[in-house]
Amino acid sequence: MSLFLPIHIHPEGWRFIGLFGAISIFLFYICQPLGWVGIILTGWCAYFFRNPKRFTPVQDGLIVSPADGIVCGIKQMDTPAEFGLGKNPCLRISIFLNVFDVHVNRIPIGGKILKSIYQPGQFFNAADEKASDQNERQSLVIQVPSGPQIAVVQIAGLIARRILCQAQEGDQVQTGATYGLIRFGSRMDIYLPEGVFPSIIEGQRMIAGETIIADLSTKGTSHKHLREGICH
Repeated sequence: MSLFLPIHIHPEGWRFIGLFGAISIFLFYICQPLGWVGIILTGWCAYFFRNPKRFTPVQDGLIVSPADGIVCGIKQMDTPAEFGLGKNPCLRISIFLNVFDVHVNRIPIGGKILKSIYQPGQFFNAADEKASDQNERQSLVIQVPSGPQIAVVQIAGLIARRILCQAQEGDQVQTGATYGLIRFGSRMDIYLPEGVFPSIIEGQRMIAGETIIADLSTKGTSHKHLREGICH
């Protein structure tokens, strides 16, 4: 808990909050109205880096959302070659985060990190369909105990230029655990293995670590609300 703010702040945010605060003090010396603008921006910066407590469901086999935001696409496709999982069909769920969403990312399902893959790229609008395979991104491939492999991808956007991933290959991770963030507006994709269908629909709001995306125990049973779409 912060000593000065009634919210949890991700450690990555303190240097930015301090910088915004220092600039605000300087602006007060120059022009008081500008100083108040700086204070407002400092408050927004603290809000952006907030890391609220989440209550993750504990049932085995549940896949939870890795990010806050809106589901902007559900698309059937082949597994990306960069994952090294072979050319198998999978379902990609894309979540768009605007600058007001919580940007702390969470592990969608517990297991072992098999691969951590950084891919340099462009900085297109994160809501654009081509962001998934052309933007800068950081992927994790997770081996679920006695289960399939699932991939989750942090994608930089038009404004976001920094991806932080604290999970490493070989790490054992728990469902809902925080592992990174993206500054300052971005997208996350999660790839479900063949035969696993989502329990969410396009346009639905996600809460990282809490919203259930799919259940591995229902593999092979299509969700009646499944719709294929792309980001708008």
